[in-house]
Amino acid sequence: MSAASERRWLAFDTSTDVLSLGVARGDLVWTQTLPGGAQASSNLIPAVLAMLTEAEMPLASLDAIVFGRGPGSFTGLRTACAVAQGLAFGVNVPVLPVDTLMAVAEEARWARLQAGLSDTEPQSPTDMAEFNELTVLSLLDARMDEVYSAAYTWQRLPEQHLGQWREASPLQVSAPEKIQVPPMDPVLCLAGNAFAAYGERLPLALAHAPRCEALPTASALLRLAPALWAQGLAVPAEQAMPLYIRDKVANTTAEREAMKALALQSHQGPATAQP
Repeated sequence: MSAASERRWLAFDTSTDVLSLGVARGDLVWTQTLPGGAQASSNLIPAVLAMLTEAEMPLASLDAIVFGRGPGSFTGLRTACAVAQGLAFGVNVPVLPVDTLMAVAEEARWARLQAGLSDTEPQSPTDMAEFNELTVLSLLDARMDEVYSAAYTWQRLPEQHLGQWREASPLQVSAPEKIQVPPMDPVLCLAGNAFAAYGERLPLALAHAPRCEALPTASALLRLAPALWAQGLAVPAEQAMPLYIRDKVANTTAEREAMKALALQSHQGPATAQP
């Protein structure tokens, strides 16, 4: 196992329509973004092997394989878990499952941090644990007229030179109007990919919260990995399991027709009696 200052990670996420992967050796990071969805299952392993070769990191030299465990696309989550298991079994390294909504929160925090440092000298990642009071409500499009959501609050751990997220509201899947609104203090921002489809249907309490388009990227997974590793959350390969928070892949034909009828009714307005 590598020294703490030279940790070696492989990370990937296939929970959305984007395939994001990356590797890190100490402070050196390589990342790549490819089409996800149905293409992820065929693209992921060749892309991983090519990136490890570019970084001169044999698979067996990794400390852990970090992957987005969900929630997200059923097919994407199964792909990520299968690849993580197969690679980890082959070289006897652990896996580090990460909630995709936490990765969205981390991506939003990092974007805010980079914006805040735009006029200052760059700092190392361990010195950039800012926004101690930031709470992020992560929202991912769950399709079927629903949204995956969870809120996280960032905590700095100066004694470990790390930061970590704690859950502020639990994972849920619901209609946009029924999202659980976390406390508005500390500072709250919204992050994810659900705004184009559902932004106007979010609870009124969230109307003025800043929004950040964000996905669960490999870069976010790599930033989260050290703190999660320090918490002892790495597990054996056979425990690389997806996180499902609903058991349906798609609406039935009858459900889709009912949704269309409701949408049509909402556009036409209430019926009026004829004289």
